[in-house]
Amino acid sequence: MKSEGIIKKLKSMHNPKNIEGMARFGISSENTLGVSMPVIRKMGREIGKNHELANELWASGIHEARILAGLIADPMFLTKKQMDEWAEEFDSWDVCDQVCMNLFDRTPFAYAKAKEWTGRNEEFVKRAGFALMASLAVHDKNASDDAFITLLPLIQRESRDERNFVKKAVNWALRQIGKRNLALNREAVKTAKEIAKIDSRAAQWIAQDALRELTDKKTLARTKERGAKMRVKR
Repeated sequence: MKSEGIIKKLKSMHNPKNIEGMARFGISSENTLGVSMPVIRKMGREIGKNHELANELWASGIHEARILAGLIADPMFLTKKQMDEWAEEFDSWDVCDQVCMNLFDRTPFAYAKAKEWTGRNEEFVKRAGFALMASLAVHDKNASDDAFITLLPLIQRESRDERNFVKKAVNWALRQIGKRNLALNREAVKTAKEIAKIDSRAAQWIAQDALRELTDKKTLARTKERGAKMRVKR
């Protein structure tokens, strides 16, 4: 399948009503067709891994084509340079998160890039750093607790960022790390309490929201179960 045919198919599903709905959730309307995620995922499964095709789809600049590119790109062919280039072109939180969850977190550079990008100033590059942390906490079943404990100071450091798409990603990363197992839950709760001391509206929101979930009895029960399953798989 060629990129021209895929883009033509995506354009045939152009849905202005969906674009309006997406905009209400803060998703960019620029170069957006309004194609639903289930349809894009289905296309990704049908196409399979094809890194060259993924590069062509990314180059189109079309919102949905870029999400599809993240689904079919091969993480083993992805370089640090290409990760930087794609991250610097993120212009919407959903493209950022989908690419991090479906592609970037499967590369050998995921932890290094998560740490590096959280120090960047660009809104969506910084978000990508925290989206990577959250994705790794869910997907990397074999990682040690230390791999995530080293990320917590970065979460605390950037909790002052008032930008909506950054602070929500900071919160997301903190919560996902804290839901990985009970040991990390304790560390994440400790970090959230330190964040709560910071004189910042963003930090206060991040801390309160994270503590609400991470100290909930049902969350703790699921976290205990999840941690036990990960130990069995190792």
